Amino acid sequence: MVTDVVMPKMGESIIEGTILEWRKEVGDSIEVDEILLEIGTDKVDSEIPSPVSGKVVKLLAEPNDVIEVGRVIAQIDSDKDKKTEEEKPSSPAPEKLLEEKQVISQMAKEGSQKKGSSAQPFSKGKGRFFTSIVRKIATKEGIGFDELNAISGSGSNNRVTKQDILAYIKSKGSKESTSLTSPKTARDTVSPGALVDERVEMDHMRKIIAEHMRKSIDSSAHVYVFSEVDMTHIVKYISKNGDKFKEKEGFSLTYTPFIVSGCIQALLNSKDMNSSLEGTTIVRKKNINIGIAVALGEGLMVPVLSECEKLDFLQLAHKLQDLVKRTRKKEISPEELQGSTFTITNFGVFDVISGTPIINQPNVGILGIGTIKKKPVVISTDEGDEIGIRNMMMVSLGFDHRLIDGAEGSRFITSVCQNLINIDLQSLNL
Repeated sequence: MVTDVVMPKMGESIIEGTILEWRKEVGDSIEVDEILLEIGTDKVDSEIPSPVSGKVVKLLAEPNDVIEVGRVIAQIDSDKDKKTEEEKPSSPAPEKLLEEKQVISQMAKEGSQKKGSSAQPFSKGKGRFFTSIVRKIATKEGIGFDELNAISGSGSNNRVTKQDILAYIKSKGSKESTSLTSPKTARDTVSPGALVDERVEMDHMRKIIAEHMRKSIDSSAHVYVFSEVDMTHIVKYISKNGDKFKEKEGFSLTYTPFIVSGCIQALLNSKDMNSSLEGTTIVRKKNINIGIAVALGEGLMVPVLSECEKLDFLQLAHKLQDLVKRTRKKEISPEELQGSTFTITNFGVFDVISGTPIINQPNVGILGIGTIKKKPVVISTDEGDEIGIRNMMMVSLGFDHRLIDGAEGSRFITSVCQNLINIDLQSLNL
């Protein structure tokens, strides 16, 4: 029996996905729950397992194809009674054997035309997976298996992507992969030390980020206000209690839960800041769901800390730790990337003082956090003004002027700063 594999629905608002990589090819055997392909959505990249055991008989989409949810993308023959020579592990399918013979033949032919080429016959290898498009480019450019295997990959599990191999070819000074000119001839046309522009296609995540940022700029009237907050008391508290906290809870105490806590209190007093716009309708959210921007090597994800108003400080710290950890490991679910009502992004982890973040749609506000710096500050005392060294942090607020006026935006950022200054550290009971 042939089983259809459809593009799965990965979240409430997701209507399509992009084929990133097929882990199996036509003729390959596959077990139930074994990974068939990797897809990317506007929320997250996910590995899709096979619903049945059998043999892959059709792949109905190519890498980088955008497929709507529910459309058939592959077919698997799950007839367990079918016994053919093609299904025996020791005997590859005739069409696959023919394909590999053709690849090797083509490699030998092209390799002989490349004077001084050291390319070895290409094969998939047993320890590392290469997509069909990567193998085709390698064959075209006379790149043998040993050379291909030495390329560092940016994909999951060090997988070599199309962009990786094209960048590698460019770094060698060769022409485009579609060129018939040999790499040696291409290198001979470039003088030693000459600079060559590198042209690399955006990966899927970067394309999605670019699209979202452009849409946000086009739809929201961005306005920014800035403030500065004295974090000295929190810095001292973490310095004094950090080791004890880590020993007890199993992870480090950071500034983030303090900042999120201060933001939650401000949002409780600003219904419009915890809202979204649907045309001319204001949708005031019943819960505070804060998106936390997490930088990854290849881009950015914004997992959501849901129903923050119900959490005490320790619960907040634990949920933040878990959410960020799983996001960096790409273990976050699509549902956990949806439903934010406000967003916080931290430039400070990169030693940046301040910034003007773009609003994460459909939010109407985003808080930017800068690094904490020691600065000379005028301090008011009973004896008069004094200059002291304090740990100061810049805070920026981007808001949608269609809904939030300057006065409301200013009151909100001031409220966040005051909540941080006035936090009762002893009541935390850490």
